[in-house]
Amino acid sequence: MDLPHIPNLIYYAIPFFIVTVFIEGISIFKKDPEAYNIKDTFASLAMGVGNVLVNLLSKLAVVFVITILYENFRMTTIPFTWWAWFIILFADDFCYYWAHRIGHESRFFWASHIIHHSSQKYNLSTALRQTWTGGFFTFIFYLALPILGFHPLMIFTQMAVSLIYQYWIHTELIDKMPRWFETVFNTPSHHRVHHGSNPLYLDRNYAGILIVWDKLFGTFQSELKEEKVVFGLTSNIDTYNPIKIAFHEWIDVFKDAISAKTTFTKKLGYFIKPPGWKHDGSGISSNDLRNEWLKNKYF
Repeated sequence: MDLPHIPNLIYYAIPFFIVTVFIEGISIFKKDPEAYNIKDTFASLAMGVGNVLVNLLSKLAVVFVITILYENFRMTTIPFTWWAWFIILFADDFCYYWAHRIGHESRFFWASHIIHHSSQKYNLSTALRQTWTGGFFTFIFYLALPILGFHPLMIFTQMAVSLIYQYWIHTELIDKMPRWFETVFNTPSHHRVHHGSNPLYLDRNYAGILIVWDKLFGTFQSELKEEKVVFGLTSNIDTYNPIKIAFHEWIDVFKDAISAKTTFTKKLGYFIKPPGWKHDGSGISSNDLRNEWLKNKYF
């Protein structure tokens, strides 16, 4: 198969990311100085730089595994045609939805993904606040793609397209897109919900590009004017130190598992079960918080 030349789109997008982060920051600061925190922005940029550097290592392992699967276990060979790019958009987005959802529903994966939710501000720099560890294992949710016959180059290109698309939805400057767009695609409004720590908004809107997956699998929540989004975590970490941001939850999950006075099997639950789970039943999950909020509001 003759491979097309497709550059690493992320590297080309980085200058645009940096410029627009500061343009948006200036705009926000002029309107309301209290709404912008330069330390938070630089913490997010530091996490983004760290992510790029670490990915130089993790990508080697991921490319190796996906290439092995494609060369030795693929069911067919999908060519580089327009319809193949159309199909992989849906296939990759479906994989992303489940990778993202498990990133909230299993504390092992949450220990990496929590980094992206750790800012109490919501602006374009938040999009760059990325994990330093997730790249080593979240790729397992995409392993079906090379087996189905998508070439590794096509897979990694579509992953980059998805990441670039999700950059612009990290802003409060855009209220709502046209209704038809809001119906099909992920938007700033939908993604603000995802970053909310309000009980109603917890663990909702996992979409990458297409919001239809959330509507199909029951995880969609629209942004309500009467429920203003409160960004951050249910228990914020209040630090701008990139090392602490990157590893604080890993430290906590190991502490919880080691200190728990229970069986080895139940200790593993601290890694497998959702954030908030405890072996003695005293934990409070996002579902518990949401159900309690709904009960108090409507009953």
